[in-house]
Amino acid sequence: MKVAVVGYPNVGKSSLVNRLTQSREAVVHERPGVTRDRKELQTEWNGRRFTLIDTGGVDLEDRDEMQRSIQEQARAALADAQLALFVVDAQAGLRPGDEEMADLLRRTHVPVILAANKVDSVKDVTLAAEFYALGFGDPVAVSAAQGLGTGDLLDRVVSRLPDESEVEEDEDLVRLALIGRPNVGKSSLVNKMLGSDRVIVSEVAGTTRDAIDLPFRFEDRRLILVDTAGMRRQAKVGDSIEYYTALRSRRAAERADVALVVCDAQEGVTSQDLRIAELAMQSGCATALVLNKWDLTGGEDEPEFDLDHERARVNNKLRLRPRVLTTSAKTGRHIHRLLTEAFALADRTSGRVPTPQLNRFLSDIQEIRQPPAKQNHRLKLIYMTQTAERPPRFSIQVNSRNRVTRDYAYFIENRLRERYRFEGIPLIIDFVERRERRGERAGRPARGESRAEMREGRDGHGRRRDGRDDDGATGATGADDFAA
Repeated sequence: MKVAVVGYPNVGKSSLVNRLTQSREAVVHERPGVTRDRKELQTEWNGRRFTLIDTGGVDLEDRDEMQRSIQEQARAALADAQLALFVVDAQAGLRPGDEEMADLLRRTHVPVILAANKVDSVKDVTLAAEFYALGFGDPVAVSAAQGLGTGDLLDRVVSRLPDESEVEEDEDLVRLALIGRPNVGKSSLVNKMLGSDRVIVSEVAGTTRDAIDLPFRFEDRRLILVDTAGMRRQAKVGDSIEYYTALRSRRAAERADVALVVCDAQEGVTSQDLRIAELAMQSGCATALVLNKWDLTGGEDEPEFDLDHERARVNNKLRLRPRVLTTSAKTGRHIHRLLTEAFALADRTSGRVPTPQLNRFLSDIQEIRQPPAKQNHRLKLIYMTQTAERPPRFSIQVNSRNRVTRDYAYFIENRLRERYRFEGIPLIIDFVERRERRGERAGRPARGESRAEMREGRDGHGRRRDGRDDDGATGATGADDFAA
């Protein structure tokens, strides 16, 4: 169930949403007009779960292009909601803008609850009485800043929600975040993927302020698309609003399964794009880079743009070697492929590689490049298995962890990416030293083992100690991780 939170600019809608959801997801600032797109946040009260839709302040007299877009987003939120929470400013009193918003709500035929905000003390409760004139019944006096009356407001909201059976959580759900610098076309891509103007698009950089969650279905699979604010270099963050919007973009990457780093194809992959991609990969989500505005470069027919060079540069700069894709939000080029790639990355992140395949891989890489040796003792890679997913984690048993060099660990990691298409996916590889038997450490044969077998490198059952015929038992100790 969805509840649209609407009202005149700067009445405290986002502050109230944060209070009711016990979060700081909605950007709050004393400057009016900070919220622009509609943002959905889930909350729960008395066992009922519902979604609050935070919207931008609506001033119907304002003819500015941005304000018209905000009004369209508020109307779309009301069309999508089963209940409207109309927020007014008790300190400012009844204003013409409140009456215009009330007229708009009456035309939508959505049930309305009136909340008189900024009642920060008990003596101010009487200020709410003025809003009876709007015709929506008893106003609920609340304070988003102090928390006064919020319990009564939630009780009123839950009592007006229609009954709905619980919806089971879809384990196949994928969270896809679009992140990148300002004005590279993230919101345009979101609208093209959804097939509608769901978020505000403007040539003015920094239009998007919140991280907007947008659920939809693609080829019978559920996906939550997250549009985020542009991320500048720290030195160029100009004010507190921009700081908090960038912070929410980082948090969006942390809770995403897949991140698409959107770049401007006219500029190529910049150093800031690489930093943003590194940030996404450090958060643990699978990542790919997307060159948007490809139509403006002339595409493959443009001799000045070398796509192979951009891909080689990304592979050289980023350890996880994410793929570099091309698209155009204007023409719709490769939009379908981007979503297909996002699901493929999510599936590979949560999938498992069978142990027999991993041990064949281990044998193949040792033939390609012999393991390093220290002090005339060579590293032996004995056995490999996958121990976890999201992100994928692998364990390799070795005869001596001290003989594992960083260069050889990177070599294994890169071959693993190539073999199983782990480009852009964080990997963890544990090199685990196998314990020797007590008799072996003393230079004596173990129980049931002859000295001849010991010299030949076999145990008491005639099996080789190098692990080629090993049955997979580990007997391993803990080891430091080589995290990718």
